[in-house]
Amino acid sequence: MSGSVQHLVDRDPRPDAQRLLADLVPPPHFAGVSFDSYRPDPAQPSQAAAVQALRGLAGRVAGDGAGRGGGLRALFGGRRSSAPAGRAGVYLDGGFGVGKTHLLASLWHAVAAQPGRTGAFGTFVEYTNLVGALGFRPAVEALSRHRLVCIDEFELDDPGDTVLMARLLRELADAGTHLAATSNTLPEALGEGRFAADDFLREIQAVSEQFDVVRVDGQDYRHRGLPDPPPPLDDAAVAERAAAAGEGAVLDDFPALTAHLAAVHPSRYGALLDGVRAVHWRGVAPVADQSVALRVVVLADRMYDRDLPLVTSGVPLDRLFPAELLRGGYRKKYYRAVSRLTALAREGAPTP
Repeated sequence: MSGSVQHLVDRDPRPDAQRLLADLVPPPHFAGVSFDSYRPDPAQPSQAAAVQALRGLAGRVAGDGAGRGGGLRALFGGRRSSAPAGRAGVYLDGGFGVGKTHLLASLWHAVAAQPGRTGAFGTFVEYTNLVGALGFRPAVEALSRHRLVCIDEFELDDPGDTVLMARLLRELADAGTHLAATSNTLPEALGEGRFAADDFLREIQAVSEQFDVVRVDGQDYRHRGLPDPPPPLDDAAVAERAAAAGEGAVLDDFPALTAHLAAVHPSRYGALLDGVRAVHWRGVAPVADQSVALRVVVLADRMYDRDLPLVTSGVPLDRLFPAELLRGGYRKKYYRAVSRLTALAREGAPTP
């Protein structure tokens, strides 16, 4: 590959700790969302209930002057509810594409609009990487300055991260920081079927106790009433589209890209996409290795965060992950990635 088109495989981003802290805001895709811009499905009353639950949390953050320092007692003893009242931590559970990240970002914006109130917004891996970059105690001090910490896609891939995040949440709660999180898995089921160590299960329970659970039901909004995604192009057509896209276009051979992702920590995939305006993949093939597949999931999330149109050749995106992966413990992640990549491919389709 040569010429003016850039390639992700040539990039090796190294964001520093200050960049990691500065990035703890909703990504561009959710930069302008609000509770009012969320459109609950009348057939799914849990969606309207979730809006009310988060509006209530925003109100508690606004009025929480004396509450700081008593957050641990308020958070422990969590219970499942359709609309929690008075609790300091809210956990949105539901399938992919029901608008959980939209709601979480709306909560962040509602809090950030209040005088003297700030929030942090990031994915699970972004917070664990922040601890790695700063150290545990400095990370707690930096995050506890916020009234609200939002954790998107709270999914546990290894017991070490679970122990770390459970401890971080307890420290933040003890400092009086309000917590909100999303996942496709209920807190008490996180890690289920992956690890069996007794101490790990104890940590899972500790995480569960810190949230009221709000279920968000519904269908994947990203594809309601929309046409089928465009079929893959051939390799030459993808290269032509990349060359014509101009500044900010990247073109990569999919096998080389997946190999390169192994050398870049997933927390740096956002920085990997700095300055990118359109993504082009040649030779997309099914990803059978779970480690590789999970990296592709993270890249898909960061691309979706940035609304990057996608053009591909090779197999259709709904065949990216083989059936055995779609039956496994990470199947919800894979389905979410396919949903998001399909939406980006629709954006990358040529205008009729």
